[in-house]
Amino acid sequence: MVVVGRGRTYRRAVVTTVTTILVAITSVLPTPAGAATVLADGGGGYGAAVAAARGRVPYGGGVSVGGRVAHGGAPGDGRGARGGRPEGRVPYGAVPADDRGAHGRATPHGRGPDSAHTAHVPSRRYPVSVELASLTPAVIRQGGELRISGRVTNTSGRRVGAARIGVRIGASGAIDTRGGLATVARRTPLTRADGPEVADRTARLAPLPTGAERGFRLTVPVPDLGLDGAGAYALTVHVLGADGAGAGTVLGLTRTHLSAYPDATRLEPLRTTVLWPVLDTPRMEALTLRTQDSVLPVFRDDQLTAAFGPGGRLRRLVEMGRGQPVTWVLDPDLIVQARAMVAGYRVARTPGDTDPRQATEGEGGEAAAGWLAALRAAVRGREVIALPYADPDLASLARGGGTPLAGLLRRASRTGRAVVDRALGVHARAGVGWPAGGELDDGIARYAKGLGLDTVLASGAGVASAGELVSEGATDDGAVSLKGGTTALRYDAAIASQLFASHPASGASGAPARLLLRQRVLAETLTAARELPYARRELVIVPPRRMPLAVGRVLLTVVAEGRKAGWLEPAGFADALRKPTAGRLRGFDGYPLARHASELPPSRLAAVVRDRLRMRALAKVLSDARATAASVRAALARSVATAWRADPAGAASYQRGVSRYLTASIASVRLVPKSTVVVAGGSATIPVTVDNGLQQDLTGVELRVLSSRPERLTARDRAMPVQASRAVSRTVRMRVEAYANGPVRLTAQLYTTADGRPWGAPMTFTADVRSVPSGAVIFVLGGTALIVLAVAFRLRRTRSR
Repeated sequence: MVVVGRGRTYRRAVVTTVTTILVAITSVLPTPAGAATVLADGGGGYGAAVAAARGRVPYGGGVSVGGRVAHGGAPGDGRGARGGRPEGRVPYGAVPADDRGAHGRATPHGRGPDSAHTAHVPSRRYPVSVELASLTPAVIRQGGELRISGRVTNTSGRRVGAARIGVRIGASGAIDTRGGLATVARRTPLTRADGPEVADRTARLAPLPTGAERGFRLTVPVPDLGLDGAGAYALTVHVLGADGAGAGTVLGLTRTHLSAYPDATRLEPLRTTVLWPVLDTPRMEALTLRTQDSVLPVFRDDQLTAAFGPGGRLRRLVEMGRGQPVTWVLDPDLIVQARAMVAGYRVARTPGDTDPRQATEGEGGEAAAGWLAALRAAVRGREVIALPYADPDLASLARGGGTPLAGLLRRASRTGRAVVDRALGVHARAGVGWPAGGELDDGIARYAKGLGLDTVLASGAGVASAGELVSEGATDDGAVSLKGGTTALRYDAAIASQLFASHPASGASGAPARLLLRQRVLAETLTAARELPYARRELVIVPPRRMPLAVGRVLLTVVAEGRKAGWLEPAGFADALRKPTAGRLRGFDGYPLARHASELPPSRLAAVVRDRLRMRALAKVLSDARATAASVRAALARSVATAWRADPAGAASYQRGVSRYLTASIASVRLVPKSTVVVAGGSATIPVTVDNGLQQDLTGVELRVLSSRPERLTARDRAMPVQASRAVSRTVRMRVEAYANGPVRLTAQLYTTADGRPWGAPMTFTADVRSVPSGAVIFVLGGTALIVLAVAFRLRRTRSR
């Protein structure tokens, strides 16, 4: 609890303090100890003290009186008085070395306490929650009014008395560093740093019963805010007790950032490249259903139908991005899936099914066709990046033993880019990798290079250039040449952290979160421009892969507002890659432990490698191996997609589904077991049945039969080729020669003709030889006798020597 007075005696301060403590104990408000801040005179006294110390010229005009500024009031009344910069404050546009080291690098996404989930959110210690629904204008340009609306809710268990809602601008003025923005967002209690309440610009709030909520509106003339130039300011909206002994008690607050950019400001605009990802989780299985006319793919579910349809996420993303200054980032696999839906597809009864006959007909062909048409129109004449097929998880592959899959992924990516070009009528840029979180180390860079990816999107937190303008500055983005020939295109880590962590809803319920995100990203970009106001620099903005619609809308608004004001200038992907500077990876492992845990486990990658080998074996026995091999190869690439990081259970399920499909396919070609066959006579044929459960003709295998007693029975044919139509059984007749009556164990085994490797399990049965002609018996006995005599003769000669 803080007591601030103006001209008060020590005795008055003590009385005020004791009175406030007694009121807190006996009040009906269940405010926890230490939660309330009491401002004597509603903060007016502090305003005078700050005004005397600061004495700065207000934004929007005003008359200076005796070193102080009055806005429509008498000199010295403290209304809107804003002082100069405190002693030691860095001049506008400069970045001190100590600030650069401490705050110049904003918290990289995924790290630190500052995130869009917690930024600007007041502590729940207060009995009243405050949410902002609108703040207009988003950027203060020149004069006019700031209009704020929102709602307050009594979240305590007791009635809250009458109160007032007010506004404060941070005492330090414009925030000079990116770290300073994060500090404001993390601050919870009301302190002197929040500045004085803007006088006479408050709204009355009637008593609130438990759980009640009430809307409010505030209108503040811009001159009353006392802004002193271009920059981002801390804006606090608070609720203070208005009646009785609880007057001045802080009941609730929220914070955001207010960006100001006077028309006369002339900062060098940041050349801003905005990526617009249109990606989703893989849905197509390795499984296919063959008909007489076509091969129908099988999908795990039919969720893409809604996503592609009107109002769906993927459809809305395409519609929102059309005509905007963005670079499209596409996964070729999504285009492949959309085209497959248009041509006809099936939906598995449950994900991972191995029987395509159980799948039902898909209903999303029309939605997919509409989406492809909308995407084709949106990307016409725009920059398009075709990621490697299925957007593989480069970090997991580099760390978990994905080297054996490099050839598969290279081949899939070459095919994928061709699909994008043909389907959309563009010439997409290939060779661009996007590691999860933009984290980059030597291993990831080498693996990306092995896949033919010359450019890697990297967070500015992990890559440094030799001539950084701002030490450890997240805003000094742009292309950096690394050893080994890889170019790292750094993107802004602080902005990415806000976009990645925020998940605001699209409707009215998400308005407060969208507003806070918009104001924070505006403040980040403006503060970045002010770091070096006259230097030509790059800014690369990368949103989440599966970008929520609300985040996309906020991002476009920020770019439009910054462009209109003048501190942002849209630029293309090719522009950002132009003239890369020499650089290096930072000397620490910037890969967060939490992101390590989300990687695909090495055991799963090993299973994908084994499945690739089994796919090769399966292709050798098929009459039309091309379609099946292509389907399985695509599924193997999807098994290591980055999208699975958000769905580890789905990742495991998908990989198991591919494995089960291959297991079932291999097991579909088998020898039908038998126990005993009767061989009558010296020459005969033994029937062996081969069951082909595949959906296409069986070729490329042969049957071999081996005898355990070749002196009694032997196969005349060393190997018999096997050909069987799809989904039928074929009986192969092996010719044998019998020499003696009695049982003989035979082993039948299928082999691939391409490389002579065994296929499936062997089948053992008994051949019961009967009625062998006496001549044959005598011949066998005679042959046996001659062998015995030869051995005896040889032994005798050996002894005689």
